[in-house]
Amino acid sequence: MTLEDINKFEHYDKSEQLVKILKGTNKGADDTFFRILSAYYFAKLATIMRTEIVTPDRGHLPPNLFCLSLATSGFGKGRSINIMEEQIINGFRDKFVTDTLPIIAAANIEKLAIHKHTKFPGSDLEEIKGRLEREYRSTGNFLFSFDSGTPAAIKQFRHQLILAGIGSINLEMDEVGANLSSNIDLLNTFIELYDVGKIKPKLVKNTAENKRNEDIEGRTPTNMLLFGTPSKLLDGSRSEDDFFSMLDMGYARRLLFSYVPKPPKIAIQDAGALYATMTDSRLALSIATLNTHTTALAEMSNYNRQITVSKDVAIELINYQTFCDIRANELKDHEDLARAELTHRYFKTIKLAGCYAFFDRASEVTLDHLHSAIKLVEESGVALQQMMKREKPYVKLAKYIADVETDLTQVDLVESLPFYKGSEAQKRELLNLAIAYGYKNNIIIKKSYIDNIEFLRGEALKETNIDEMIISYSEELGHNYFNDKVPFSKLDTLFKTGTFNFTNHHFTDGHRTGANVIQGFNMVVLDVDDGISLETAKDVFKDYTYWMYTTKRHTATDNRFRIVLPISHVLKLSKEDFSKFMTNIYEWLPFNPDTSTKDCTRKWATCSTSEIFYNEGSLFDVMDYIPQTKKCEEMQNQRQNISSMSNLEAWLFRQMGEGNRNNLLLKYAYALVDNGYDQTSVHNAVMAFNSKLSKPLPEMEIMSTIMLSVAKKYA
Repeated sequence: MTLEDINKFEHYDKSEQLVKILKGTNKGADDTFFRILSAYYFAKLATIMRTEIVTPDRGHLPPNLFCLSLATSGFGKGRSINIMEEQIINGFRDKFVTDTLPIIAAANIEKLAIHKHTKFPGSDLEEIKGRLEREYRSTGNFLFSFDSGTPAAIKQFRHQLILAGIGSINLEMDEVGANLSSNIDLLNTFIELYDVGKIKPKLVKNTAENKRNEDIEGRTPTNMLLFGTPSKLLDGSRSEDDFFSMLDMGYARRLLFSYVPKPPKIAIQDAGALYATMTDSRLALSIATLNTHTTALAEMSNYNRQITVSKDVAIELINYQTFCDIRANELKDHEDLARAELTHRYFKTIKLAGCYAFFDRASEVTLDHLHSAIKLVEESGVALQQMMKREKPYVKLAKYIADVETDLTQVDLVESLPFYKGSEAQKRELLNLAIAYGYKNNIIIKKSYIDNIEFLRGEALKETNIDEMIISYSEELGHNYFNDKVPFSKLDTLFKTGTFNFTNHHFTDGHRTGANVIQGFNMVVLDVDDGISLETAKDVFKDYTYWMYTTKRHTATDNRFRIVLPISHVLKLSKEDFSKFMTNIYEWLPFNPDTSTKDCTRKWATCSTSEIFYNEGSLFDVMDYIPQTKKCEEMQNQRQNISSMSNLEAWLFRQMGEGNRNNLLLKYAYALVDNGYDQTSVHNAVMAFNSKLSKPLPEMEIMSTIMLSVAKKYA
């Protein structure tokens, strides 16, 4: 069996009928949500009638299901439940309560009384029967479902069902995020009941609230339907912790999942077409047909139906189990939850297939039933994976700070974000995680302080499109600048004109002033007038995309040129922050550029006599240099640690790893040669730099490799 095989399987036809009914006009909704809901009701009806799946390897199994469905508010959960309860299974419920339950319960109590009388020959049969009937009546009315409870109440309800010999325990908990933590004991009890409907007796104090009736051996099939919204359950607080503890404890391998983290896109429909859909007589006919079908399932003939599993179906189930085991073996060691769910899909599958068979009033599980069950169980597995890959609270925090586009205080975060709570230490940890997440996901979070109050501002960075470089140009000094976006590869045409000035920002009204700057740039320009050669600059930036062009004052002995670098992301910085940004870059360069280029209104002249050089590599990563960010702070702290180094040494040091010390020391030596150092001075400088490394190279290795190569430069 392969995923390709599973993709070809068809969903259960009556489930698909229900999907069409339950979705209604919600055309963009996730079908899996409604399939899981339908499956729960199939299981509810099958187990109420005490159906059993007769398997060749695991004996008799109840076709019960545990289901969890998370969807955003307004998805249609309430409407769907109402249709199922009041239009689809209402006939079943009425017939069961009126006709089937009383007959089966009376017969079962009679059977239990005879059994006890036989066990105790001197006992009074009528007295035993009367006592059992009083016990049964004392347990109250039969509950089709309930939304909360206690282990003691479950024990009492089980006693009622065992006396009746019919019925099932059906927990239907709405808004699981709000109710989960208060029902942990109840959920722990349900774990035991899942497999075959049995539970080990527990010794508790006999009170009026917890009456210990005589235990009667028996099974009570148990179903569970948990509903909720993702934001309330997966909120990063106790509810989420309790939920994943619940999954670890055994619910991952027992639950069928559906997960709709975002509302479906609303399709704009013509009012007439929408009205036609809502009043379609075929929909009413389909509901009526299903109602008639489900009502008939409450007939006595369907009580305690034995649904067999043929050899062919059992073998196909083993094939599926093997396929699941193979995939589980490929998971990482830390993926215990996913592994547990995957290795137990086969068990959920046979229970679901039994539900389909019951609804079809079939005497055995067919291959079609099994294949349909496999298909839905696989969809359930995908939903669980999506839950596990949910947006963590720190991700939501980072995105929120970026989306707001204004300064935020701690008070703003507490008031706006339900998951931003706990102690100051907990909130600080969450914020630090959000900042760390931003590092790798193009979100910068800046901190500033006014009167000792911390302000946060975020921005989701857009990656630079190399074909849309932000530039403005004019033949004048300060006016008539044309805002443009051009391919970086075509900029040489501009550089060669000799009549234009250009900037790396746009301006309103074409007037190049600080007040008119439009925030947003994706390239930086460096002016080099201070002693570094073109060849050294090319070597420094050899891994980056760049244009270099010489200026009017460039000579063979006095290199003067500009370096135009596209940067990794589009940045929107204020005039002050742009200046700090450029200063940060200057401090890490292995040479001293013209620092006047840190003005965001700075213009650069073109030159018709320029020598122009192009290199293709990666875009210059700006994340270390953005002011007021944690990453920039770390970069500046690192610079303090290497303050004794020259700019060139510091530049190389930052790139140095365990395996490239030799190459970078050689690059350092060549840079010194290019800048006119004699051979002795190069040797002394290389040895001095090597001594500053945490793991210096042996002197013999330096002499036999690096200095040998340097000597050839002077030959």
